[in-house]
Amino acid sequence: MVIVAGHLEVEPRNRAAYLDKCTTVVTQARSAPGCLDFALSADIVDPGRINIFERWESQEAVEAFRGSGPSDEQGAAMLSAEVAEYDVADVRSLT
Repeated sequence: MVIVAGHLEVEPRNRAAYLDKCTTVVTQARSAPGCLDFALSADIVDPGRINIFERWESQEAVEAFRGSGPSDEQGAAMLSAEVAEYDVADVRSLT
């Protein structure tokens, strides 16, 4: 399993519009083979932060979906990004 997690920073006044433009990619990701979860969400404390969380069955599934990355428009709107991939060796359910 692979977890992709981190955050993006955008101008606070642009965050809602940025997230609205991400609806299609979230829908596509969630229906992609190997996607277990995919979420982009507004941070409840920082008005310019967008939190990223993805969970995939394998690195191959991540790479098959990822393609070329964010569009030019999305990339231009990002002030910064801090995102990492984590290989998961074991999972314990808390429910």
